[in-house]
Amino acid sequence: MTTTTSAETPTPPRVLLTHHLRQLKLPTVLREYEKVAAEAARDGQDHIRYLLRLVELELIDRERRTVERRIRAARFPAVKSFDTFDFTAIPSLNKPLTLELARCEYVVARDNIIALGNSGTGKTHVALALGLAACQRGFSVVFTTAAALVHQLMEARDEKRLLRLQAQLDAAKLLIVDELGYVPLSQTGAELLFEVFSRRHERGSTIVTSNLPFDEWTSVFGNQRLTGALLDRLTHHVHILEMNGESYRLKQSKVRRRKEAASSEEPVVDHETGEISPA
Repeated sequence: MTTTTSAETPTPPRVLLTHHLRQLKLPTVLREYEKVAAEAARDGQDHIRYLLRLVELELIDRERRTVERRIRAARFPAVKSFDTFDFTAIPSLNKPLTLELARCEYVVARDNIIALGNSGTGKTHVALALGLAACQRGFSVVFTTAAALVHQLMEARDEKRLLRLQAQLDAAKLLIVDELGYVPLSQTGAELLFEVFSRRHERGSTIVTSNLPFDEWTSVFGNQRLTGALLDRLTHHVHILEMNGESYRLKQSKVRRRKEAASSEEPVVDHETGEISPA
C-alpha cells in the first residue's frame, strides 16, 4: 500500500516579510518598501541606496513619533510655537533672546527662565513655545500651573506618595510652572512649592511665568524669608523675559468688536473701557 503525503505550501515571501517587519517594529519600512523599491528601480539605484532610503524614512518617522510622545507627556494645554506669536504686540520682550532660548542651550546648562508681565501679554504662549522646542530637541518636559502643582503636591502628601511625585518632577529636564502669583498660597502649599524649586536648583531647568514683579512675590508665598530663599535659587542662573504691555487678548477683543461694528453698521460699546466704536 502506497501512502501519499502532500507537501506543505510554502508561505509567500510577501507574507513573511510583513510578519518579520512587524516583529521588528519597523512600520515605516513595511509601509514604504514597495514604493521605494519602485523609485529605486526607476532611478537605477543599487540595493545599498534602496536600503539606506528605507532606513532613513524609518528613523525620521520614529523621531516624529518620539517627539509626539514627549508632547503628550508634557500635558500642554495647547501646542503653540513662535511661528504664531506676535512679537510686535509686546515691544518690551527681547525677541533675539527669546528665539535664542528656543535653541534650548539653557536646558543643557540647567539655567532657568522667568517671564514677568501683566495679564494677557503672551507669557503662557512663550512658555508653551519654549516647551515645544525642548520636546523637539529631545528633552522631557512637564507643564503645569502653580495652583495645579500645589494641589497635586498637597494631595500626594496626604496620600503618602509625595516622594514619588517629587521624583517624577525631578526627572523632567524642563519644568514649566505657569501663572505664579494669580492665587495666594497657604503656608503648606508655599513650602511644598519651594521644595520643588529647591530640588531642581542646578539639576534641571525651570520656566516660571508670573504677573507679579519680584518684590511682590511675598504676597504669594506669605513669608519674606521663604520668598528670598526661593528667588535666590531661581535667579542664580536665569534669563528674565520682560513682557509688560497692553493685554494682547484685550487688544484682539477690541479689533474683533470694531470689525463686528463695521459689518453691522452699528456702534459697539466696549464694556470694559466704556469706549464707543463707531461703525
